[in-house]
Parts: sequence; C-alpha cells; structure tokens
Amino acid sequence: MWGGGDYTPASLTCLVSGSGQTTCTPSLPPACWGMCGHPIPSQDGTSSWTLYHIGNCGLLGSRPRLLLVLPSQRLPLTPAGRQCYDLLVIGGGSGGLACAKEAAQLGKKVAVVDYVEPSPRGTRWGLGGTCVNVGCIPKKLMHQAALLGGMIHDASHYGWKVAQPLHDWGKMAEAVQNHVKSLNWGHRVQLQDRKVKYFNFKASFVNPHMVCGVSKGGEETLLSADHIVIATGGRPRYPTHIEDALEYGITSDDIFWLKESPGKTLVVGASYVALECAGFLTGLGLDTTVMIRSVPLRAFDQQMASLVTEHMAVHGTRILRGCTPLRVEKLSDGRLQVTWVDLASDKKDTGTFDTVLWAIALLVLEMKTKEELWMVGRRQLGFHRGD
Repeated sequence: MWGGGDYTPASLTCLVSGSGQTTCTPSLPPACWGMCGHPIPSQDGTSSWTLYHIGNCGLLGSRPRLLLVLPSQRLPLTPAGRQCYDLLVIGGGSGGLACAKEAAQLGKKVAVVDYVEPSPRGTRWGLGGTCVNVGCIPKKLMHQAALLGGMIHDASHYGWKVAQPLHDWGKMAEAVQNHVKSLNWGHRVQLQDRKVKYFNFKASFVNPHMVCGVSKGGEETLLSADHIVIATGGRPRYPTHIEDALEYGITSDDIFWLKESPGKTLVVGASYVALECAGFLTGLGLDTTVMIRSVPLRAFDQQMASLVTEHMAVHGTRILRGCTPLRVEKLSDGRLQVTWVDLASDKKDTGTFDTVLWAIALLVLEMKTKEELWMVGRRQLGFHRGD
C-alpha cells in the first residue's frame, strides 16, 4: 500500500509533459501504466487499482504523494495514519459548526476542517466564520460604540454637562477583537465538549470520500469520511478592473481588525455591507464618503433604501451618486488619491483619502472592461447612447 508519506515509491515516477499535464507512470510493464486518477490493471489482470495524487505532483523535482485504491474498498486504502469519520465538515462558520454539532449529538463521529486564507492585507482570524470574525459581531459592537458617541452628544439637550467626546479607535478595536477571540475559543470548547475533532488546515479533495489537509507549516493529513459537507461560505472580492484597487484598498475582511483608525475613508459600493460600515465610521467621527454607481441596496425596497441614504447624509456621510472609480494612486505622504467618473456627465474628478474600502456588488466584478462598466452604470441611471 502506498500512501501520503514523504517518500517516492521506487516503482513509480512522476513526469510533467511540455503542456503541463502531470502523468504518473509506474515503472512496470507498459500494460500496467496509467494516468493519475485512472485505473491501472494489476499484473495478473484479475483486478485494477486506481492511482491518485494527494500533493506535490506537477512540481519538477518534487516528491509526489501517491495513493493506490482497490475497487473492492468502499473507502480508499490509505496509510496507517489516516483518520476516518462518519461526517467531515469543511468550513467552521455558522452553518458548518451547527451541522457538525448536531451530527455529533446524534452519535456520529465528526470532524471539522477550517482554515482562513489571509486577506491581501494579511488579516487573519479564528474559528467561527464571517459572522463571528468579520461580520455581524464586530459590526454590531462598532455600531454600539458609534451610538454611545451619539448619546453623549445628545446628553447636553437633557441637562447633562459633558465634555466634547473624543473617540479612541485603538481602544475600541482591542476590546472588539478580544471579544471575537473569546468567541473563537468558545467554539473550540463546544466542539471539544461534543467530541468533534477540529483541524486547522486547508483541505482539498483526493476523491469523493477523502481530503488532504495542509497546515500552515506544510504538514499534510489525510481524512476520510462516509459523508463530506462543504460549508465554506464566501469572501469579499476586489474589483480587479480598477487600477491598483488590490494594491491600496481593503475590504470588510480588514476593517474590523485595523489596529489604528482608518481616518478619512471612501467606501465604494452601496450594498448593506458598504452602508453599515460607512454608518458606524461616520458615527465614530470619521470623515466618510460613500460612492454609489447606480442605486443603493439594490435588492431592497427602493423607498426604504432612499430613506437610509438620506438619513446617512443628514448625519454627516457624504454620498457620491452615479459615480464609479477608475484608479487609486498612493501619494508621497502615504494618502490615497482616487480618480472617478460621473456617469451622467462623463466628467472625471479626484479625492484624497486615508483608506479605500471596497464593498462592491458582484455585477461590477464581472465587468470585463472599463467601457462595459461605464455603459452598464449609465443604463441603470437611465442614460443611453446618444443621450
């Protein structure tokens, strides 16, 4: 039995063709050769084996991890170190954790695999998924901080003599992050209490009943299960059609984990993520601008959406309507200069910010060129070619 150890069986070689196609060829008679993932007849012709890659193949000079599987086995034969489960859940967010804990409560042997790929800015977090780490929980805590500032401001109208409030972003961020980390630990304890095994590594499928997990240190682990649930959720994406958006911008993955104040901020987008972030940034006393390409909160009732943006504008958030960014440049003082175009007049304008936060709808991300983006925005605002 060959498996995932750090060695190359003497009877196998791994070749990479000029086209980049990886071929595993046993050093056996030609009748026994086969492609990776295809049956390889045994020498006596009575049965066939299947060859699988589980890592490193495709890298010239690397040692391939190889696995032979007998067709008579319901689950693949693997090295002695493989761990087997009734249920394997890939993803440690709200859905994945609920699924794993419920299955364990019903007496199943369960494991959870969870790994956070750092954001382009290097932000990372623990178990619990988007809601706990970069969504509902930190967002509500920061909104609460903003509401407290508003209450202090209003207090003078009710007879309270209070000094002008001054917000300390660093102190708030530390408190929010400590609370989030306590929730990360709580989820791990809950899994342990229910005898659910937790693995912090990135998983990829070897076959329908097996995954190979790679830890931050590069160590590989094989896990097999009767059933595998994928509950990986989603992550923000950058608008790659906008020049240097990835280089200089951040997303909601980063805003809740900043150690220092984002300062004057441009929020690009009009989703609920964009408006929520802009709302608490304004409430914390920061100069905040929202750039809206077409309409706010597209999937929601537009009368209510208009009330939301009007309320935000009254309370200090600047709203740029019918505009889309073209590029971001970093100035010599470290600030960011954003160039955008007004889709109604085709006039370009610029502004300088400390932080640019991308919270753009998927439709924008799917545009192939700036011209396509430009024309879609104009149509949604009611402008057509020739207007």
